[in-house]
Amino acid sequence: MNTLEKIEHYFTKSSPWQKGLQQLRTVIKDTELQEDWKWSLPCYTINGRNVVGIANFKNHFGVWFFQGVFLEDKKNLLRNAQDGKTKAMRSLHYESLEEIDPTILKEYLLEAIQNAKDRKEIKPNRSKKKTIIPVELESAFKSYNNEEVYTEHSRSTKAQSLKTAFEALSPSKQREYTEHIGGAKQEATRLRRLEKCIPMILEGKGLNDKYKKC
Repeated sequence: MNTLEKIEHYFTKSSPWQKGLQQLRTVIKDTELQEDWKWSLPCYTINGRNVVGIANFKNHFGVWFFQGVFLEDKKNLLRNAQDGKTKAMRSLHYESLEEIDPTILKEYLLEAIQNAKDRKEIKPNRSKKKTIIPVELESAFKSYNNEEVYTEHSRSTKAQSLKTAFEALSPSKQREYTEHIGGAKQEATRLRRLEKCIPMILEGKGLNDKYKKC
């Protein structure tokens, strides 16, 4: 299904909240927000920015404001999905069609739209995942000789080239190799994986590059 078909199916499929969801959609579409389909749910944007989304659960349905923390919430209706964890997103919950007040919802929507235009946002904190080098790869950095005979000087140079090549990879490619090699339970398996990975590392390739080109 294309985007429009997915959206239409969402609002017409059988659900205890079907009429309520349709009402929310009607109110939202009466604004300048653009309807889209993201994360398998209807999402509404302006100038490419996510403003609100619609979702339904077992016991309720509602509207999610992506940057709801900036809403004044004079009527104290907004909820935080996880206090202490959810920094920006806030929501309006409903348990029946009758609970929806289009006028109040419109007020929140218009404020959210203006906040999006003003570029008010809290960006998610994406902490960098530390790359843990497996013992086998660390050892290869120091002594790798590729099954050939080297003098102590040339062996050191070869090992340095492997370490240099690895460090030149992007963090994501480094993690691909470390997780692939270190993820094996048996030492023999880790060593076999290492030997297969070394030529690709020296060539500056990522472990999964061949699949990314498909």
